[in-house]
Amino acid sequence: MASPILIGTASWTDKSLIAAGWYPSDCTSAECRLRYYAAQFPMVEVDSSYYAMPSQRNAELWVQRTPEHFVFDIKSFRLFTGHQTPPKALPKDIRAGLPEGLAGKKNVYYKDFPEELRDEMWGRYAAAIGPLQEAGKLGVVLFQYPPWVRPDPRVFEHIEECRDRLAGFDVAVEFRHRAWFSAEHRQETLEFLRRLNLSLVVVDEPQGFASSVPTVSEVTGPYAIVRFHGRNTATWEAKGLSAASDRFNYEYSRRELEPWAETVHSLAERAVIGTHVVFNTNYGRQGPDNAMVLGELLGSGLG
Repeated sequence: MASPILIGTASWTDKSLIAAGWYPSDCTSAECRLRYYAAQFPMVEVDSSYYAMPSQRNAELWVQRTPEHFVFDIKSFRLFTGHQTPPKALPKDIRAGLPEGLAGKKNVYYKDFPEELRDEMWGRYAAAIGPLQEAGKLGVVLFQYPPWVRPDPRVFEHIEECRDRLAGFDVAVEFRHRAWFSAEHRQETLEFLRRLNLSLVVVDEPQGFASSVPTVSEVTGPYAIVRFHGRNTATWEAKGLSAASDRFNYEYSRRELEPWAETVHSLAERAVIGTHVVFNTNYGRQGPDNAMVLGELLGSGLG
């Protein structure tokens, strides 16, 4: 029996989405927007948790403001995935506890953190998303590793640590360098994810760059996760963009999405818990519009 297919977007609060008029004109509060979004789609991806640590209070409010079976996927905080992290993105007391050599740097990295601060950060992250888990509204925690993270024994060890730190949560992994699925590393990558029961994120994105990952339609964990990043080659590795939505500025045509209906159904037949399809084309109303089209093609997946 195929797993349920849920379709949604990456974020429901993007400034360009709000400015595009997708929400009713009288829907101006955070509560109203989430309630309206959840009436259109059965799931959403939380991206704000990448830029700053998530809040337990926000998670409690999200539970209250969404229907019983609504689902949140949530991105890992940037520090955990090896991204550069400005100290100002850290909780104030954590920032104050940084060793003198780190406190004044423009960016800090996970490898430089003292063990006790690592423990504290992981504990707070798990506690913050706990209300979603307890309410049965948490799908996966998404670990999106940066382009400079490539297959290496130390990297495999770190990914396993991330999994262990969030024992009890379902974890999905997205890679951002083509080496992970080169002829040399593809089988190793898939076997590693299966061994740890980590769900591979299947992507649709611009090709031809070192950061381009091919579409690998495999299920390696309890979930099948598909993320659509658009096919805008002009912005994929562009520097100096004013917002993340500028990078993913792309409107899929119906013809481009038609082949994906079969792929998503195939993934759903192999996933044990669920299949989540997320449109990261979050410029203006592209994400919701793209999601609606694919929902029509699938004949399911919408609220």
